[in-house]
Amino acid sequence: MNDSYWLRNARPYGGAAEDFLIDAGTFAERRPASDAPLAASDIDGAGQLMTCALVESHIHLDKTLWGQPWHPNSAGPTLKDYIANERRVLREVTAPIAERAGALLEHCIARGSLAMRCHVDIDPEFGLRHVEAMLALQGRYRDLIDLELVVFPQTGLVSRPGTAELMRQALQMGVENVGGLDPCGIDNDPIAQLDIIFGLAAEFDRGVDIHLHDKGELGLWQIARITDYAERFNRQGRVMISHAYCLGMAPWSQVRPLAERLAELGISLMSSAPADCPVPPFLTLHKTGVNLCLGSDGIRDAWSPMGNGDMLERAMLLAFRFDLNKDEELTTAFDAASLHGARALGLHSHGLTLGSPADFLLLDAESLGEAVVARPSRQVYRAGQLVAEHGRLLESRL
Repeated sequence: MNDSYWLRNARPYGGAAEDFLIDAGTFAERRPASDAPLAASDIDGAGQLMTCALVESHIHLDKTLWGQPWHPNSAGPTLKDYIANERRVLREVTAPIAERAGALLEHCIARGSLAMRCHVDIDPEFGLRHVEAMLALQGRYRDLIDLELVVFPQTGLVSRPGTAELMRQALQMGVENVGGLDPCGIDNDPIAQLDIIFGLAAEFDRGVDIHLHDKGELGLWQIARITDYAERFNRQGRVMISHAYCLGMAPWSQVRPLAERLAELGISLMSSAPADCPVPPFLTLHKTGVNLCLGSDGIRDAWSPMGNGDMLERAMLLAFRFDLNKDEELTTAFDAASLHGARALGLHSHGLTLGSPADFLLLDAESLGEAVVARPSRQVYRAGQLVAEHGRLLESRL
């Protein structure tokens, strides 16, 4: 295909039909849809809904059992039981990380996720093996997806000697974000964990993404401390708190000051819209200015057999969880699976604006609301080139 061509007769976000000039992989011009005959190099949008690419803001590719024989969930009831069970399961899996993670990554791309944040385990037991595998995968798919990594000390940071040095090595290898997990619940030493995380983030100029499962007052206290550290270490706009169930457990009068602080510092929240526990109040936080995005978390792994990598379905689950049924509310759920995720990942050129990369979807739907509800088949374009349709990547790299 030529370097410069037109996408004709597509309806951006369900609006009036337009034509987009794509030049060298970016949106160079847009105009009302023309009645002129299609040129040989034109892409026919056929009046379909056009959206920006989807964003998977939180996933664990290195843990997935995607493409493997069915594995019944065998975990115990507590968080530490789940972590120990996962260790047992992964020791028994013979398929390499590249095979399992690559299969799931291609599946996600084929459903329209062209940006992704992946948490990658480190541990004194297996060192940097997961990081090495995921960095190789990142390089292999660099032209198809913006994949950024988080070094994730799931079994503990302060409580596991040697883990902090492994984190440092992972950052030296190029991992983009420093991760953490329940500074109180896992390490029982929140200040020491946050000192290490934010110290490394400032030293290497990286982002921060902390899993926070701790509930109630303990969770709220930790969010307050994370905001303090974000300001002290100049990480404004570069911090994510994942899950943050505690924000859905307290009255709004108690949550509001924290929400205003999160908005002020540009700290994003990630939710997988789970059904089994409290979740941050999506619309209320959104109206307060907090950036709340969506992620699948684990997909078909030792934690849960659930998940399919379709961020439109994740937007539907968010809408279902909060009884969002007005078109404007469903549009906000779509944004959580796209533009909000891009903002959280620092992808400021994500969208359908002129000068942005021509990463977009074409769907047979009337509106964003219908797209969230129906999750139709879609065509996926990366830098203006068709890379997937009907749920399949056109050229697998496995």
